[in-house]
Order: sequence, then C-alpha cells, then structure tokens
Amino acid sequence: MRHLMSPLDFSVEELEQLLDLAQDIEANREKYAHACEGKKLATLFYEPSTRTRLSHEAAMLNLGGSVLGFSSADSSSASKGESVSDTIRTVSCYADICAMRHPKEGAPMVACQHSSIPVINAGDGGHQHPTQTLTDLLTIRSLKGRLNNMTIGLCGDLKFGRTVHSLINALVRYEGIRFVLISPEELRLPEYIRHDVLDKNQVPYEEVVRLEDAMPSLDILYMTRVQKERFFNEEDYVRMKDFYILDKEKMKLAPEDMYVLHPLPRVNEISVEVDSDPRAAYFRQVQYGVYVRMALILTLLDIHVD
Repeated sequence: MRHLMSPLDFSVEELEQLLDLAQDIEANREKYAHACEGKKLATLFYEPSTRTRLSHEAAMLNLGGSVLGFSSADSSSASKGESVSDTIRTVSCYADICAMRHPKEGAPMVACQHSSIPVINAGDGGHQHPTQTLTDLLTIRSLKGRLNNMTIGLCGDLKFGRTVHSLINALVRYEGIRFVLISPEELRLPEYIRHDVLDKNQVPYEEVVRLEDAMPSLDILYMTRVQKERFFNEEDYVRMKDFYILDKEKMKLAPEDMYVLHPLPRVNEISVEVDSDPRAAYFRQVQYGVYVRMALILTLLDIHVD
C-alpha cells in the first residue's frame, strides 16, 4: 500500500507514468468512467478548501466511485478532541482511500502511519501540497512539452507557500532548471529550502524584489497569494498583501511563450485584465488538477484500465 505525502514519494520515472496516465484520461475520459465503481474516497478537510477538495471529489466521481467526508474540523469529531490517528482508523472502516488537509505540518504523515487505506496529503500547513505539485507538473508539461531546461519564476509568498515548497522539491530533479525567486525580504524562501534543496542539488537561482526585473527571462511565472491565515498579526498582512500585482503592463515584458500559473485562490495579485491573455493558464491548471488526481487515485488503488 502506498501513500502520497510528498512529491518525492514518486521517482521521476513514476511521475512520468502518472502524468502519461493523466493525459490519457484527458483524451479518453469514457474509458475510465467506471474504473472505481464500488470504491469510496473520504475527504477529511480540517481547514477550508474549494479547488483541492472539489477536485478530489470530482476525480473520484468521474471514475465512477463515491465520496464521503467533512469540509471543516468543526463538522467532525475533531471538535470533540478526537485525534488524527483515531479518526483515520475509523475512516479506514468506511472508505478505500483518503485525502486529508490539515493546518498542522505532519498531520497527514501521522494519519498514514495508522491507516489501513492509502492517504493523500492534500496540504499540511505551510509544509507540502503534493497534489497541487502534480497538477503544476502536468500543466507545465502540457503547455511547454517538457519539464527540463527552463527558468521558473516564483512570485509572492515564498516563506509560507506550501505549493512553492513542493514544486521546488519536485523540479530540482530535472535537468536545466533555474529559479528566479521574487519576493519581499519578509517573505523570502526559507533558508532550509535554499540550502538543503537548491544549494545541495546545485540548482541555480537568484532572488529579486521587483517582478518587472524577472519577467523577460521566464518560461513560467508561478504567482502566489499572500496568505492571511499564515500571518500572526493583521498589520503585517495588510502591509504585504498588495506587494505584487500582475497586470497587462507587466505582461508586456514577458516572452510570448511564457505562461502564468497560480494555485488559486487569487486575491489581488493577478488583475482580472490578465485573464484574457492567452498566456494566462491558471484556469486550465484547475482542469488539469482533476485529471492528475484521477490518475493518482487509480495509481494508489492499483487499478489498471486496459
């Protein structure tokens, strides 16, 4: 039995197989419409989510399975003090696979250690968000035709952004990757990721404050929101929240074949006027998220469709 706690749980070869399966699902959805008949997915979401929860549920429903679960800790026995380990032992009696989001780093890891069904980490605090990373990889590969030899700009909240942390961990395994880290000083990428991931793997990167300085050299621009829920006080959040706003004027500085990604939800960091630009790929990214989660469910349940 396998779980997904981190993008590194899959080798590069296994990632390629997963992305190939996702692309086959995109091209042949009817072929997979009954692959999970009789199977149940439990979604255990201890903090709010729209895309991650609904895309897991849509993925299982598209495969012919069914879904149960809760969308906030308040609507579960966690509000009565039940532990994650007891919850997952109970849910293992009801479902065949589980997706868990939790505000505390490491909670899904605790769950998988006590689970008799596969557990998917659907985001744990500011730590990892591996299914978003799988979505990002599928989106980049589909748009650019490759996952190597490119310059990736990561912009915004690089300190608390779990999507950024997961994506860096996944991409450093590909050749010719270079990062441009775009953030204010207060939201820089954590030192442990710079040293233990980028430096250790000899991946070139530069840190800049101005988005305009980075735009001309990018193949992918990955925008992120400043996350209010990760700040300890309102004053710091208000000071940081509008630090970057991507608009039409800034897009004029970018190459014609650069694409903009965003894990969503956005607040003010991408102007709605950018939505009509053919390089704006963040809503296509949402659709790719369903296909890649369908592929992940099939893989973890070891279901093969001829």
